[in-house]
Amino acid sequence: MFTGLIQTLGTIKPIDSQQFILSEFFCHDFFSDLAIGDSVAVDGVCLTVESILADGFVAYASPETLQRTTLGTRSQAAMYVNLETSLRVGSKLGGHFVTGHVDSLGCLVESFPTENAWEMTFAAVPSLSESWHNYVARYLVSKGSISVNGISLTIADLDIKSNWFKAAVIPHSYSNTNLSYLKVGDFVNIECDILGKYVDKLLAFNNNGANHSEDISLDFLMQHGYY
Repeated sequence: MFTGLIQTLGTIKPIDSQQFILSEFFCHDFFSDLAIGDSVAVDGVCLTVESILADGFVAYASPETLQRTTLGTRSQAAMYVNLETSLRVGSKLGGHFVTGHVDSLGCLVESFPTENAWEMTFAAVPSLSESWHNYVARYLVSKGSISVNGISLTIADLDIKSNWFKAAVIPHSYSNTNLSYLKVGDFVNIECDILGKYVDKLLAFNNNGANHSEDISLDFLMQHGYY
């Protein structure tokens, strides 16, 4: 489990088709207490430390992970990766709960500075629009939480069909993550808020496993005290 608050940037180098070397780029003590078996979020992808090197670690990515995330499409992703170690019990939770299990790829559509932030718009990768529709669109909520490359962001705006969403990124987040290295068209890892997924699951099925989502309507909610 992670928080979506990036600790440092790193570099990634493939050993073979499924193994990678992760090296620290900015923070030289990031790996100081890392142990074999630890979980590290790499651009929002939860990877396990297999071996530790002088300036980094080696991790393995399964075929499913390579297919679903930017680890399999490095040529279309930011040049650096965001790194975060797993949440410790008792630590501050400044972002939101991020599992490191990516739902779909997205891509940067637009990015421009405003007076107090950077406005960045993300949408589905055209060739993966079905994945976006099935695993992302239904969980996008205005002012809700979203993880982009492992960064906890707040959705500022989205279209009615949830084909895209916009986030206002504060200068600290922009300059200390790989968002500042993204180019229009670059791929990003999208993970939706896990709380929304559980709510969706509970609304869709009753205790017997029968789907009753059609029974829940605006009229139903109003009759039971929700206005």
